[in-house]
Amino acid sequence: MSEAHFIETIIGVGILLFAAKLMAELFLRLKLPIVLGELLAGMIVGPFALGGFFVIDGKQLLHINDEIKILGEMGAIVILFMAGLEMTPKEFLKGGKASFTVGTLGVVIPFFAGLLIFQAFGFDALQSMLIATALTATSIAISIQVLSEFGKIKTPEARLIIGAAVVDDILAIAVLSVVTSIAGSDGGVDNIDIMDVTWTILQVLGFFAIMLIVAVVVIPKIITPRLWKAKGSVEGIATASFFGAAALAGSIGLSPIVGAFAVGMALSTTKVFDKIESYVGKIGLIFAPLFFAIIGAQVDLRAVDLNILMLSGIIIVVAIVTKLFGCGLPAMMFLKSKTGGMKVGIGMISRGEVGLIVAGVGVTAGVLTSEVYSTIVIMVAVTTIITPIWLKMEYRKEQRNEGSTSAMKSEQKLE
Repeated sequence: MSEAHFIETIIGVGILLFAAKLMAELFLRLKLPIVLGELLAGMIVGPFALGGFFVIDGKQLLHINDEIKILGEMGAIVILFMAGLEMTPKEFLKGGKASFTVGTLGVVIPFFAGLLIFQAFGFDALQSMLIATALTATSIAISIQVLSEFGKIKTPEARLIIGAAVVDDILAIAVLSVVTSIAGSDGGVDNIDIMDVTWTILQVLGFFAIMLIVAVVVIPKIITPRLWKAKGSVEGIATASFFGAAALAGSIGLSPIVGAFAVGMALSTTKVFDKIESYVGKIGLIFAPLFFAIIGAQVDLRAVDLNILMLSGIIIVVAIVTKLFGCGLPAMMFLKSKTGGMKVGIGMISRGEVGLIVAGVGVTAGVLTSEVYSTIVIMVAVTTIITPIWLKMEYRKEQRNEGSTSAMKSEQKLE
């Protein structure tokens, strides 16, 4: 990396982090989700908005280069490791049936609904398949931040959201692997082999199961106070472990965040849990806002016209409705709670990295037009903004109802 490129990167990180924390303070005072403020901060100061006006020596002051994007992905890994710490392997397996059902339906329903709807709108099978794939994966980091903000990370619906989102992410990666291989092949959709598709999905699921088992068995034996006495050793080895697991997950075709989540769960029952939770919480104060600001900074709304807005509206409606029904309805049955199920449905709406990856793959392969690419990016941005607002409204409503119930009980006692 040249010195100029290095300076460009650190300037970008400084601007994004400062803007994210500034907006976080504003949104805290407005009683709005902090994560939403961090996302909007990125959109406001990003290279496609205010950042585009600040030019020095013919170059934009803020440029989202590959190094900044990598820092953003590292932020997602840290967030998912933190989420893993909040769930023990026993709890994950206990909620396995519910998580697997909700997560699977959260992929299957958006995919097939998207496929049918966009073919009906005149898109060819491969384009429809790519759009449908972009609708599948949930961006769990958004929901986790809102749940943490409200102190609800250990509630049944929060655990179901996290468990289902992990299953959702694994299956979405499997679908992405299949669809990208079809997009890159000469035969296209006509060349689909059901056995190959099934084998790819089973491979992805198998890799995750092996990774989780190995993490649960091996990690607690490695990260123990008996082995590591020097100050910071436990924290350093834990960091190396979750980044290493993320790299391993990425190298075998899974999302890197899945590896970090597995290591977090493996450490959730160990003696070093309190030390690691305190330490990683401090890292999260930097990486989490940076992650959300970087996502926001990549949203480019300059080329939007009426056609793109209309198509975006359709994709956004499909994205919201399919997750609400696909995840919310089965969650209501498992939790035996209408409000709890509703929160799970809302918590699964936000789309993220997978949607953007699919859009990029489609454009690179020459399958998606720039219009369709823009609509997918808008869908990811809008669902990412809607989720924290809606989830926060549900919890505010719950708090008001609890307050009203407590007041009524107090009045009855007085009488």
